Amino acid sequence: MSRPSGMDAYLEAIYVLNAEGEQVLASKVADYLNVSRPTVSQTLQRMNQAGYVTSGDSKEIILTDEGISRAEDIVRRHRLLERWLTDQLGLDWADAHVEAGRLENSVSPLVESRLEELLGHPTTCPHGNVIPGSGYKQPEGVPLSEAKPDQTVEVIRIVEVAEEDLDLLRFLYRNGFVPGEKLRLEAQNPYEAGVPVHVRGESISLDAAVAARILVRPAEAQ
Repeated sequence: MSRPSGMDAYLEAIYVLNAEGEQVLASKVADYLNVSRPTVSQTLQRMNQAGYVTSGDSKEIILTDEGISRAEDIVRRHRLLERWLTDQLGLDWADAHVEAGRLENSVSPLVESRLEELLGHPTTCPHGNVIPGSGYKQPEGVPLSEAKPDQTVEVIRIVEVAEEDLDLLRFLYRNGFVPGEKLRLEAQNPYEAGVPVHVRGESISLDAAVAARILVRPAEAQ
C-alpha cells in the first residue's frame, strides 16, 4: 500500500497514534508503518535534528509545534481526498484510503482549497475522524465493545489506527458500520463469543477487538 514518503509517513503515524491517546513509542511507530526498529530509530533521529519531534521522559515521541503543523497538513489532504474519492467517485473506504495515500503529496494548496469548497467544507473523513483545520469537535463516545446491551446506538467514527487494516475497512463499509448509522446491541449469549449487533436488518456477531474500534454514542443523545 502506498504511503507518504520519508518523514511525512512518520509524522502522519505519530499524529494518528497520538490522536487515539496512545503513548507514542518507537516500537509502536515501527508496527504501524511495518518497518524495522533500526529504520525507525534512524528516521526519528533525523526528524529530531529537523525540529519535528522531541523525546519525553519515558522515551515517548512528541511532535513539536512545527511537527504538528506539518502532520496536520498531511492528514488534512489525505482525509479531504478520502472524502472526494468516496463521496464523488464512489470508491469504498479501503480503495479510497489507498488512493488518497498515492495522491496526497501531489495536491497543491490551490487544489486543496478548491477540493474543500467542492465538497462543501467537510469536517470529517468518511470514517468519521476530524479533518484538521475544520474546527470540528468530535462528540464523546465509547467503544462498541463497551456499550450496554439492548440499546440503540449511533456510530460516531472508526478509530484511526483501524484504517491501516484494509480488509477491516471493507468489512465495516459493506456491513453498514459507518458514521451516523444506527445499531441495535443485542443481549450476549454467555456461551458464545463476540458482540451481537443488529444493523441494516442483519444480525452480526463482531469480534470484541473489532467492536473496540467502532466508537458509538446512545442514539437518544442526538
